[in-house]
Amino acid sequence: MHCPKCGSADTKVLDSRPLDAENAIRRKRECNACGQRFKTVERVEYTQIQVLKKDGTRELFSREKLIKGLLRACDKTPVSLSDLEELVADIEATLAANMEYEVESTQIGEMVMERLRKLNDIAYVRFASVYRQFKDISTFMAELNKLLENP
Repeated sequence: MHCPKCGSADTKVLDSRPLDAENAIRRKRECNACGQRFKTVERVEYTQIQVLKKDGTRELFSREKLIKGLLRACDKTPVSLSDLEELVADIEATLAANMEYEVESTQIGEMVMERLRKLNDIAYVRFASVYRQFKDISTFMAELNKLLENP
């Protein structure tokens, strides 16, 4: 691991601890050359998953892109970044366990909504409004009513 400050490869691990439900380890490191301390995350690398989008194009699954969208949905809610990372890790693990290397974006969206609903209702409604592309207030209200009927 190279130091982000000076680029030296001579670093040592000060502490390691597992990240919850992510099949990942967070390491605290120190550069022996300049003394800079920094953190790294080491995680299991799954086979790249291709996402088949609604318009027929394909792109690689991006956990960063998914977390970025979830952060927008969770803005000003009590949902933490670690909760979102755990949610995305769970989705990745589910896809890997099912041995699915090409998945439709709608399937990922439904998986996100199912898990997000358990975390926070406001974030769920925000995500659903973008994901389901509500055209008018009646479709928005229908989603809210479903949420109220099945808490």
